[in-house]
Amino acid sequence: MKNVNLDNIGLVDIHLHLDGSLSLETVKELMCMQGIKNENTDEELLKRLQVSHECKDLNEYLEKFEYPLTLLQTGEALSFAVYKLIEELKSEGIIYAEIRFAPQLHTKKGMSQKMAVEAAVRGLNRSSLDAGLILCCMRGNDNHAENMETVETAEKYLGKGVVAIDLAGAEGLFPTKDFRDIFELAREKHIPFTIHAGEADNPTSVEYALKFGAKRIGHGVRSVENADTLKKLSYGGITLELCPTSNLNTNIYENINEYPIKKLMDAGVKVTINTDNMMVSGTDIKKELTMLADTFGFDEDDIIDFERNAIMAAFTSASHKEKLLRLL
Repeated sequence: MKNVNLDNIGLVDIHLHLDGSLSLETVKELMCMQGIKNENTDEELLKRLQVSHECKDLNEYLEKFEYPLTLLQTGEALSFAVYKLIEELKSEGIIYAEIRFAPQLHTKKGMSQKMAVEAAVRGLNRSSLDAGLILCCMRGNDNHAENMETVETAEKYLGKGVVAIDLAGAEGLFPTKDFRDIFELAREKHIPFTIHAGEADNPTSVEYALKFGAKRIGHGVRSVENADTLKKLSYGGITLELCPTSNLNTNIYENINEYPIKKLMDAGVKVTINTDNMMVSGTDIKKELTMLADTFGFDEDDIIDFERNAIMAAFTSASHKEKLLRLL
């Protein structure tokens, strides 16, 4: 990467899943904390946590969350995992991060969603890095009550560690259009939100996210398939949370040269660069930025623009954004 020193730039990640980003060290520590004997070599453990080059699609990609989630079913474990992840982000040069997780997926051993969020907030508060929590509602057929509870829980902790909600999961199986009520309730309660859309599904998914009032879209890359959708993103000042390696893993694109970041930028769409799942995808923020710079010739000014976009789209106050902008 020519003429770009990422160590001199304050980096931001606003699309990062907790359960997909636990380091190998953290996973082993969580196993030890819970009395789980590790009979795997590091290589064997990685196979349970990280996708291979043969990953077929998003549905297969999501299978890699199953084992980490079994380790995050107690308050102690969840708090520890959040703290460890934030400390790792800080060591990588991150100045601000928004970490997302689904409280309803952490209730298998007796925790309520409220208890799960309280535990995550404790982990957040242990760290010295600026960070916020995004609570994910989940796509599914039979979890409407759980999703409504997530929104209610977000309201309780908004401004106390929680910054927004999201809708995540198998977009191709459970279309965005079926989850309007989540965002009607969020708007009623003045809870900011982002929505995963235009990742596994077509631009129609993005169109519904925009109708629901999203100002940020998780991924959104398939918007390039529809000129009208691109115009709506551009005119509406909507920010896309791009996660390049993840999109390659899920076979949305065969190689990085096909990645439509230039098309999005040329259409006037605001883009940010994020990791999505550091462990599942075997990535970090510097790898993402380096890959894009090497492929598309982005220079330091371009990288700073990506980080500025992320700060301006962050679910935080104007004064906090001004502070972060000075750290770029």
